[in-house]
Amino acid sequence: MSLQNKIISYVLLAISLVLGFFLVNNIKFAIEEEERIAASEEEVKNKLMLIRDAEIAYQSVKGKYTSNWDSLAKFVESDIFYITQKTEQIISLSYGADSVIVHIDTLGTKPVLDSLFKDPIFATYDFSNLKYIPNTENLAFDIFTEKIEKGGVIVDVIEVKDVAPVNPNRKEDSDIRNRKPLRFGSRTDITTSGNWE
Repeated sequence: MSLQNKIISYVLLAISLVLGFFLVNNIKFAIEEEERIAASEEEVKNKLMLIRDAEIAYQSVKGKYTSNWDSLAKFVESDIFYITQKTEQIISLSYGADSVIVHIDTLGTKPVLDSLFKDPIFATYDFSNLKYIPNTENLAFDIFTEKIEKGGVIVDVIEVKDVAPVNPNRKEDSDIRNRKPLRFGSRTDITTSGNWE
């Protein structure tokens, strides 16, 4: 083999090693980035599920959802659920129909915090931080609550969404529901399901 062929072989070998190094690094970076996005989105989903539980409880006690983060945090930390028992009394009327009398008795109360957030990690959890999107510089979730007419009935709707998706593929203008930024609820439908479910 001539000296010129040896030099060309060594240059080609060096180039292929450099290209191989960059290729491996790019693949490794892509895998790590995918894992980072998945972990971050899991934290956002968990926070959205906490907010959803708190909002559903708030609505069951107060009769509506709230778009005020401070009210929601205060509700979780210090409000109560009433424990009730419902009984029905059926009275047969003389003309063959029945009349139903419903009795609702209050048996006691239970703190919202103890009912919804029993896990020991919530014992020191600061619910005033519930509004913040994980892994951001204090960016808050977008929250929308409203009463709308649906089928001739006035109903409550809620939507809470991530305004800063870490996944660059999540776009608001996407036609695919699970490709939009992470959210639960809807501005136009009676639902509290998440778009990841």
